[in-house]
Amino acid sequence: MAELMSSEFLLDTEEDTQKDKFLTFSVGNEAYGIEIKYVTEIIGIQPVTEVPELPNYIRGIINLRGKIIPVMDVRLRFKKEFLEYNDRTCVIVVDINDLSVGLIVDSVAEVMSIPETEIVEPPQVSKSSNKFIKGIGKVGNEVKLLLDCNKLLSEDEFNVINDLGQEK
Repeated sequence: MAELMSSEFLLDTEEDTQKDKFLTFSVGNEAYGIEIKYVTEIIGIQPVTEVPELPNYIRGIINLRGKIIPVMDVRLRFKKEFLEYNDRTCVIVVDINDLSVGLIVDSVAEVMSIPETEIVEPPQVSKSSNKFIKGIGKVGNEVKLLLDCNKLLSEDEFNVINDLGQEK
């Protein structure tokens, strides 16, 4: 019994290393966070190959070390005005349901711990409001809008870009 308990404890501590950890970034004047467990890497903006007939916020695809990755401009996804990319623009590569997707953001800030006790539900203004926001993290006098990776893409959008990412 003691062996079983100690191995369970080890599994819990391994999982806990990423618990409450968020990569924070900005889009416009807002600060966002994404659970670190989804993030595979952060790269500078790359040349993007446009693909016809995609929603405007799916900017196209990039070739990342031989792997084709669809990229989404988070600014456009959130219905903000397009901003020319610059040396602060980053691509956060995330893994959503075994699909690598690049999220283009204005700038990346840091990885920080936001305990569950400091996260509150987003206000519900309407059924569609805040559909991308999982919670609001309170960090000192600031707030971080915590994204729900699984809701950044609808099922149809996921299927379309999943096809893009498939190597032929």
